[in-house]
Amino acid sequence: MTDAETTPGAPLPRVLCNTESLISDDSTPAGALWRLAESGRQLDANLIRIPPQGRIDTHTEPDLDVLLLVVAGDGTLGPAADPQPLAPGSLVWLPHGSERSLVAGSRGLSYVTVHRRRPGMQIRTRSST
Repeated sequence: MTDAETTPGAPLPRVLCNTESLISDDSTPAGALWRLAESGRQLDANLIRIPPQGRIDTHTEPDLDVLLLVVAGDGTLGPAADPQPLAPGSLVWLPHGSERSLVAGSRGLSYVTVHRRRPGMQIRTRSST
């Protein structure tokens, strides 16, 4: 595509971060290491790290499908009745309404999640009836 073919003012693709460099140190803290924060986006995405043997307890996301991509470490995806092993490169679909949990292995577990952006809270006036 040439400069003449691009739309003036259109957003441009760009590299947002290097996940490998964010998780390369064994002392990397647990939790969200990176979040997609660009304005005007339609998606939310996060890079999450769970420390060795750490866990995210069983929960259900009622509204959003989530894609999860393991980028480092190992672990197990629950529910306990049907545990699934996770390793780098595992791409997981977590359909809305599904029960899920994560348990990190001996190397911890780092993964990227992507889902539709949640609308922000809106303050509305009460309608008079």
